[in-house]
Amino acid sequence: MNAPNNIHAYLLLWCLALIFRPPQAHAQQNPNAPQSNASPATNRDGRHDFDFEIGTWHTHLTRLQHPLTGSATWIEYDGTSTIRKIWNGRANLVELEVDGPTGHIEGLSLRLYNPQSHEWSLNFANSAQGTMSIPTVGEFKNDRGEFYDQETFNNRTILVRNVFEDITANSYRFEQSFSDDGGKTWELNWIAVDTRIPDNNASS
Repeated sequence: MNAPNNIHAYLLLWCLALIFRPPQAHAQQNPNAPQSNASPATNRDGRHDFDFEIGTWHTHLTRLQHPLTGSATWIEYDGTSTIRKIWNGRANLVELEVDGPTGHIEGLSLRLYNPQSHEWSLNFANSAQGTMSIPTVGEFKNDRGEFYDQETFNNRTILVRNVFEDITANSYRFEQSFSDDGGKTWELNWIAVDTRIPDNNASS
C-alpha cells in the first residue's frame, strides 16, 4: 500500500512543479518562440510639413454652393493665397482672397504644430463671421496631409476632412469634404488648386 501512495505523492509534486515553474523556464524550453528585439516606434517630426507652401500663390477655387443638400451647383473663384512662416515653421498663417460671381471671400487659416502629438491643427476663419472654426487635426504621410474634425452643419453633426495632395514645388491641391453618415461616404465641396507666383525680388 505504501508504493501507490508514494507514486501519488510524486505525481502531485511533479504537477505542482509544472504549474509554478517561472515563465522564463517555459521560454527556454521553446527555442522557436518569437523574441522581441524591435525598438519602440518613433513618431516622425512633422514641424516642417508646411514649408512647401510658404510664399504667394494663385488660387483657383471651386466651391459647392449648398453642401449636403444634393446640390450640383459649383461656383468658381480666382485670387491669391499668401502663406507666412511662424515659429521657424512650427506654425504658419494663410491669407486667402478670391473673387467670383457670388462675391468676395476673405479667409484666414492658422496652422499650429503640436510637438507632443506630432500633429497639426488647422484653424480657419472668414471675414464674414470673424470667428475661428473648429480645428481639423491630422498629419502628413507620404506627401499627403489629412485632417479631420466633427462639427455641426445645418443643425446636423457631420465629419469634416481636409486633404493636401498633388504637392510639387510650384503647385498643390486642397480639398474639403463633408460626411453626414459617420465617414461611410464623403461629399466633396471645396477644391483649391494653387500655383506658385514667382517672387520677383528673389535673386537669380
